[in-house]
Amino acid sequence: MHAEERERTILSMLEKSGFVTFRALDKRLTASAATVRRDLERLETAGRIVRVHGGAKMPDAVTAGLTGVPFHENIKKNPAAKAAIGRAAAQLCSPGESIIIDGGSTTLQMCPHLEGLELQVVTNSLHIVSALLPQQKTRVSLPAGALFREQNIVLSPFEDDGTSHYQASKIFIGPAGVGRGGMMQTDVILLLAEQRLIARAGSIVLMVDSSKFRTKPGQVVCELKAISIVVTDEGISPAEARMVQNHGCKLVVVKVN
Repeated sequence: MHAEERERTILSMLEKSGFVTFRALDKRLTASAATVRRDLERLETAGRIVRVHGGAKMPDAVTAGLTGVPFHENIKKNPAAKAAIGRAAAQLCSPGESIIIDGGSTTLQMCPHLEGLELQVVTNSLHIVSALLPQQKTRVSLPAGALFREQNIVLSPFEDDGTSHYQASKIFIGPAGVGRGGMMQTDVILLLAEQRLIARAGSIVLMVDSSKFRTKPGQVVCELKAISIVVTDEGISPAEARMVQNHGCKLVVVKVN
């Protein structure tokens, strides 16, 4: 495969989803890893792609707004279920623990229940920072990046976001959806940011109201077997519960008042 043909293939793969992993390119292109890296460098120099950790993305994916439902709309969906899930997830935290809380309307519901645990928290959410600030003994850190106002979170499409020195026992995360393929996200920038945060945590706690099991599939952030605990509400169906448990995840089902 000649250089021009490889470049067309790379751009074609990017146009379909906005992001492509180096592993996917290595499988698709009949070229050495070093050649693929040079192809990516050449395309980036020409301004046609942006290289990121683990792959490449289209340039407009770095500066465009996030896809999906804005936070101010999402917070109104299933509030009782999210409140119950947040309360149950907070009970999984131990005093003095270092944790990561990914931004989201469900993970935000943990915050009122963390008072007095003297946690060290890394979060990319300004909403979560604001909720934790009154807790004098809760230490809070933010990664580096740009502010995305529609979700009020700080994200970077690049690897060097300041989290590489941090190690947490757990990450609490609320994805766009959950299916047999794993936990899913609809936005490439969110996907990359969540994968970096997951890499800094010992275990993954998924916080999802039961409607998330019936959302449209997105791009897989990680497989179900990588998740330690799934916290959801009693609206989960028996088939969905079996799917979670068959992948080795502990399932916590909360009652919604």
